[in-house]
Amino acid sequence: MNIYVGNLSNQVKEEDLQNLFSEFGQVSSVKIISDMFSGESRGFGFVEMKDKAAAAKAIEALNAKEVKGKKITVNEARPKTDTRRSGGNRGGRNGGGGGPRRW
Repeated sequence: MNIYVGNLSNQVKEEDLQNLFSEFGQVSSVKIISDMFSGESRGFGFVEMKDKAAAAKAIEALNAKEVKGKKITVNEARPKTDTRRSGGNRGGRNGGGGGPRRW
């Protein structure tokens, strides 16, 4: 089960989450999401656990737990969706829709 962990302090490292969640069962992977430019934590991450029962126990026990000064949010991760709009044919000349301008 993929678990979302939010409201993470910048001081929380992947190893910290690994240790925290491994108290409830085997952790397959841990990933804290970081800013692509600064490299700083974006304040959330994901933990993967194979055993759904262990993952459910971890979610229940760790949601709203204080970790390094902040109460974390823990719940089952939702599938990633593509929220970008496809702009269609907006290229055109002068940033218009491609047709002639009528002033």
